[in-house]
Amino acid sequence: MTAALAAAHQGLKVVVIDGAATYGGSTARSGGGLWLPGPEAATYLQHVAGAEVSASRRDAFLKYGPDVLAFVREHTPLEFARVPGYPDYHPEAPGGLAEGRTVEPRPLPVHEVAADLGTLAAPYRAAPNGMAVTAVDYRWLSLGLRHPRSMLTAVRLAAGRLRGRRLTMGQALAAGLRAGLRAANVPVLLGTPMSSLIVERGRVTGVVAGPSGPRSREAGDRVEESSRPGQEASGSRQRGEAGTTGERRLRARRGVVLASGGFEHNEAMRRRHQGLGAEWTVGAAGNTGDGIEAGRRLGAALDLMDEAWWGPTLPLTGGPYFCLAERNLPGSLIVDGSGRRFVNEAAPYVDVVHVMLGRTGSGTHLPAWLITDRTYRDRYLFAGHPPRAPLPRRWFDAGVAHRAGSLDGLAQRIGVPAGALRETVERFTGFAASGRDEDFGRGDSAYDRYYGDPRQRPNPCLGALRKPPFFAFSLVPGDLGTKGGLRTDERARVLQTDGTPIPGLYAAGNAAASVMGRGYAGAGATLGPAMTFGYLAALDLAAG
Repeated sequence: MTAALAAAHQGLKVVVIDGAATYGGSTARSGGGLWLPGPEAATYLQHVAGAEVSASRRDAFLKYGPDVLAFVREHTPLEFARVPGYPDYHPEAPGGLAEGRTVEPRPLPVHEVAADLGTLAAPYRAAPNGMAVTAVDYRWLSLGLRHPRSMLTAVRLAAGRLRGRRLTMGQALAAGLRAGLRAANVPVLLGTPMSSLIVERGRVTGVVAGPSGPRSREAGDRVEESSRPGQEASGSRQRGEAGTTGERRLRARRGVVLASGGFEHNEAMRRRHQGLGAEWTVGAAGNTGDGIEAGRRLGAALDLMDEAWWGPTLPLTGGPYFCLAERNLPGSLIVDGSGRRFVNEAAPYVDVVHVMLGRTGSGTHLPAWLITDRTYRDRYLFAGHPPRAPLPRRWFDAGVAHRAGSLDGLAQRIGVPAGALRETVERFTGFAASGRDEDFGRGDSAYDRYYGDPRQRPNPCLGALRKPPFFAFSLVPGDLGTKGGLRTDERARVLQTDGTPIPGLYAAGNAAASVMGRGYAGAGATLGPAMTFGYLAALDLAAG
């Protein structure tokens, strides 16, 4: 949507097609945060992204990120606010900031986006009773009964409903961008999947698209070759040429931008590139890698296909739950099948799963279990369930959760050595008393402490586990979406394996390999670059 909006304001004729029946994709399901710093973040981004990402791409992102924010504010109803105190994910690294750089959408009144509200994709987890919960609010709500600000936040949010319904987080971002497209008269064709790219004399000149419905998983593999010259412009339903199977050929005089998301829901691609299945992702169901595969068939190079926006995830009976604050809060720890800790539980979620999967050289640490006690459950929100409230019985019946009156009993239930688990908890409880995690440094980073408990002393992330019953929750390597895709340059042009661009083809978002490399700079480091490279693609199209 950012690419389309920018192209339209550059005077181009544009059309957006989406295979889903709703718009917004994973953005609508997300927290909506944007990591869009300026060039002052160059040292930090170089540290996070590493050598796999070119300096030209990093520099382009940092140069144009602030312009993107200004552009969106000017041409949509969106306004943004800084998320106060939300650190960069590696604030102690060179150039990192403990105060952070993330912004999020301000609550957006529904009446400003009412025309397209019915086709907005659903949020990942809706706030209770229509409350307009922001990322700032979530931090305090997670503290449950432990902190006065948590209760004050809940009261304020409940009272805010009297002001009328408002959208927040990714719902606000997606709806606000869609409102900008409507104001710019850009058509958005939903339920219109791309089945192939059109190529004429070595240049991408459009797409073949058709009504949604049962189709082959290989649909995105085909390349349409045509000898017909491209029309002067494409961008509307009227410009499409009807095919014999109900499909349309949408011509593009300037080019095509693939912003079709990752491949998190493509089982075959995930098994091939990552060795994992698709069952634990919380990404949008329509993200099946069609754009990536279409580009690959044209000879595009792929990067980072073994990567994702990983995070420790609870495989709950109602669907996967991405663990954010739950593992930072005191009174919890994570063990593997040996009954021992293996990671700083409060570290950035991508880093934790890298350790779980053995990508740091320590071997794999699966299965994994989040261990807590009664004190933890009495104090804090857990996977959306209030403190002291009983957890769903179906979790226990399915083996996702276990409860026992002793650590030895809990160890037996989850199949880990009882002595090892007991020793691990005793050692961790000692760290809680001293305030120093001598094994993994939990709580040393400002990021760790952000989702900690400010009332917990001396370390907001460390608390004793003493009060039965004790609980164990299964943790798996889930994700927000995949991170690898088409190799692109600083202008978002898709590159072939020899480094030359494929004329007329661009990619942004999770259809392109991330400018973050294998790292994660901060909250919004997915959406911020996605919008920036979509914007840069539009500028390059207009210049062509």
